[in-house]
Amino acid sequence: MGLLLQREEEGALTPLLTHGKVHFLWIKHANLYLVATTKKNGNASLVYSFLYKVVEVFCEYFKELEEESIRDNFVIIYELLDELMDFGFPQTTDSKILQEYITQEGNKLETGKSRVPTTVTNAVSWRSEGIKYKKNEVFIDVIESVNLLVSANGSVLLSEVVGTIKLKVFLSGMPELRLGLNDRVLFELTGRGKNKSVELEDVKFHQCVRLSRFDNDRTISFIPPDGDFELMSYRLNTQVKPLIWIESVIEKFSHSRVEIMVKAKGQFKKQSVANGVEIAVPVPSDADSPKFKTSVGSARYLPERNLVIWTIKSFPGGKEHLMRAHFGLPSVEKEEEEGRPPISVRFEIPYFTVSGIQVRYMKIIEKSGYQALPWVRYITQSGGESGTPPGTPTDTAPPPLTPAFPLTDYQLRTS
Repeated sequence: MGLLLQREEEGALTPLLTHGKVHFLWIKHANLYLVATTKKNGNASLVYSFLYKVVEVFCEYFKELEEESIRDNFVIIYELLDELMDFGFPQTTDSKILQEYITQEGNKLETGKSRVPTTVTNAVSWRSEGIKYKKNEVFIDVIESVNLLVSANGSVLLSEVVGTIKLKVFLSGMPELRLGLNDRVLFELTGRGKNKSVELEDVKFHQCVRLSRFDNDRTISFIPPDGDFELMSYRLNTQVKPLIWIESVIEKFSHSRVEIMVKAKGQFKKQSVANGVEIAVPVPSDADSPKFKTSVGSARYLPERNLVIWTIKSFPGGKEHLMRAHFGLPSVEKEEEEGRPPISVRFEIPYFTVSGIQVRYMKIIEKSGYQALPWVRYITQSGGESGTPPGTPTDTAPPPLTPAFPLTDYQLRTS
């Protein structure tokens, strides 16, 4: 810690510190530092990936990872570390597998048995054998986040789509799944057109996917873990228009009051609806006496964040809505002109993807030959979309995904 504080004071703090012949690779989570040490020229990416995986496992066990949870659960932590790494090599890092034989109580001595889980020695270490369900189903979520920054004159400065495909698996036995997408490279290999295909970039898969097969013929083949997991993520560097276009006009009157007019327009297809829309409008830090008028939804003032939040529960495509805000300002003029952060927009649109990615099929193969139902739904949500006032991109996180929709919100995808 002394070395860390010294480097911080010198303004030379880096994620990797060297003292003598020892390299310290560290991350910070809440009020804790997790540090890995090595004397060799190790794979730094692997080390950091392992540290973040340790945080993920501890959070699965303790809900919140902080100093108090470490003190209260040090026995379980010793057991977990013993399974997570062996002689400096990462071992079992899947929290679902660890929970099979390291329980919250962590008291294994009373049982009088010492059993190595089959998943640890099995080639398929992420799935246990003997799983049974009365009804076999797979739920597929295709979730895309739109990161967009628009300047005051309407030009797009940043445009990016980040997508994930998440699965919720309720299948018996040890099934093999094959997922088909409208992947452009696959369409080119099979001689099909490019009209309804998408080009995926920076694709990252769960460890269950057979990478060699994907490299050969773009087939996503895998034996899935049980329950929830993220199958893959991807990115698209493509120019997309703002799904909710924002225009704003700010008028100041004799430095005694300010009026802000914001117009929002849905620039997506009319049959789609954006849910939980939140438009955050920055206001001067010395504003007071707020008054609002909205054509739809409601507005509230957050003085601690210098924001007006305009909330619209349901925003159909092609519609326009207005919000007017009136604030009083102190009579004394401020010496320095305040910078204007961007307007930020948060939303979620079900049954819709910006990229046009589609799940073409899901094949489920299991030696017992049971019939299983695959269901799929598509969701587009905001990443860091920003509108008219000039400024730097906002760090606002995307809204959390709503709890699982009823079954009717999924589309049945036959295999």
